[in-house]
Amino acid sequence: MTTTSSASGANQINQVSSFAGMDLETALMAVQSERANQLEIQLKGQLDAVQNRNANIAKLNGVLGQLNALDGKFPSDAKPTDKIGGKASSTDVSALNTALKDAELGGVFPKGFNTDATKSDIAGAIGNIKSLIDAQGNSQQMDMLRLQSLSNKRNEAFDIMTNFVKKMQDSRSSIIQKMG
Repeated sequence: MTTTSSASGANQINQVSSFAGMDLETALMAVQSERANQLEIQLKGQLDAVQNRNANIAKLNGVLGQLNALDGKFPSDAKPTDKIGGKASSTDVSALNTALKDAELGGVFPKGFNTDATKSDIAGAIGNIKSLIDAQGNSQQMDMLRLQSLSNKRNEAFDIMTNFVKKMQDSRSSIIQKMG
């Protein structure tokens, strides 16, 4: 962390020294432009985070769909210990395991599922996936709040730049009118 801080500090010193030869108007414009650019970079990063989380939620929903399809193959009077074998094909189970792998849930379901899985196993997995989707949804809300905040700050930076340019232009026009 010290390396980053000293590298950042050196960068700031270089930026400050580059303003030394500028007039006030140009320096203020450069600072505001750099602020807008940094906010734009942060905004793009946050947007990527939102898109990644959306992709994760979509994968989890795919797993949930597969689990619900398997659960639907059990009769309504099935016991929790009833096995899925005979009710679902190995293709159905394979599709679930593929969805688990795509969603990178090997840590949550390290053995995957086979036709020996019980109704209770499927119900427990549905509960786990729903919890994961809820957690991702909550994180998504926080990501969206950060995205909105960064968007507002970026818009504010551009508004400040626009107002600054307008004021400087008005000042120049006023000076020119008074000279003439």
